[in-house]
Amino acid sequence: MSENSGWSSIKTFLLAMIGLTIGIGNIWRFSYVFYSNGGGSFFIPYIIAIIVMGLPFLILEYGLGYHFKESFSKLLHDINPKFEIIGWMLVLFVFVVVIYYMVILSWDLVYFLNSFTFGWGSDPSAFFTANVGGSSNLSGISSVILPTFICSIILWALFWLVSNRDIDEGIGRVSRILMPLLFIIMSFILIYSFTLPGFELGLTTLLTPNWAMLFDINVWLAAFAQIIFSLSIGQAMTYTYASYLSEKTNLIDNVFMVVVANCLYEIFVALGIFSILGYMSVTSSIPITELISEGTSLIFIVLPEVFEVMGPIGRVIAPLLMLSILFAGFTSSLALFEPLLSSICEKFNWSRKKGVTSLAIIACLGSLLFSTGISCYLVEIIDTFVNEFGILILIAVQAIIFTWYYDVDEIIPVLNENSAIKVGKKWKFTLKYILPLMLIVMWIIGVVHIIYNADPFKAEIYLSITFVVAILSIFLTKAHARKAEDAV
Repeated sequence: MSENSGWSSIKTFLLAMIGLTIGIGNIWRFSYVFYSNGGGSFFIPYIIAIIVMGLPFLILEYGLGYHFKESFSKLLHDINPKFEIIGWMLVLFVFVVVIYYMVILSWDLVYFLNSFTFGWGSDPSAFFTANVGGSSNLSGISSVILPTFICSIILWALFWLVSNRDIDEGIGRVSRILMPLLFIIMSFILIYSFTLPGFELGLTTLLTPNWAMLFDINVWLAAFAQIIFSLSIGQAMTYTYASYLSEKTNLIDNVFMVVVANCLYEIFVALGIFSILGYMSVTSSIPITELISEGTSLIFIVLPEVFEVMGPIGRVIAPLLMLSILFAGFTSSLALFEPLLSSICEKFNWSRKKGVTSLAIIACLGSLLFSTGISCYLVEIIDTFVNEFGILILIAVQAIIFTWYYDVDEIIPVLNENSAIKVGKKWKFTLKYILPLMLIVMWIIGVVHIIYNADPFKAEIYLSITFVVAILSIFLTKAHARKAEDAV
């Protein structure tokens, strides 16, 4: 691989891995998914999805990354040169994610800066449309939302300063600082939320089980989808981080630690958010079901209204929540950037500094395209397509390649060597048969959803992304690697 001294310690690696998995989706998506798919009964499909999909695939990625210590595209090339293009397609789709992901963080930064004075005013929805995310009115594509534009540039500059350094000095140091702070902030918010009048209503609403929903296949698919994107499985990020491991470690045990930390975090966040919504419902006499939402609506419209009702304490909770979103999202964005960076640097023998600078400039320019008056609408369209069409099918293809074309038995001794928890035939069977089937079913459902909801504008975007990713993947596959002596 290109020069990288690797992680300085297993602790740093674990914190970086936790930072990779804990992202915006844990904060603004999980609570809604949990509530809308059976409440307390959702724990059953959720835990089963972790056991059947999350743990097996993460263990596979840890093992492959630790064992081969090369970029993702190079790994697939080594298995079969024909598979290299699949590697490039995946890391390019993941790179598209980091481009719009940083835009979402810029929205959060705008809100963080306004949270001390409640600068969003009495109508957070109007504030978001005018100053942050715009609307779905396509005429807004010709205008620029200045606060989002400026904050995107600031975040990409900070991103470059961190990622430009050696992996441990950059991402490692940031993870050692931000991850403990993130858990401290969310612990404070959670504990305080339990002191609010009406918190019992919120918890009851969230946790009351609807056992009948366990017979709904969509609930189970929702659980598996949540695990895929919550744990970022099959997106080459975990593989890439594991490839930077230089010392012997309990690989499987570490997987369990990361999964537990991620799941506990998103569950605690859900408890805190619903406690706060319960408070809002009681104090404003608004039915709690009318307050429950997900994504931008929850974070940038509903919760700011709650903070307004809270009064002085809201001026404390609001900045802390926005800061926690920024911390969680920033560490995840660093991980999203790494797979393409690793593959580019190894293929062309680029230095890390050259790779980071080149890709960061491209990504920053891409993010600025999302600063128009249709920012939020554009993010929603591309996020749906990239995840439900591109990444999902490529995860399924990976599962097939790594179990049908590569002898996965080779890494079982590597995985089991220093781990208290062992893997064997059951683990291999799950990867070889169950995972590909589940992923392909989910992909078909996602494609049907995309086609059903497509309009001419969305179709143009879908085709454009597919064309660009395909052309770049072909080019990068056919390009000749530069010799080390020719590298800059």
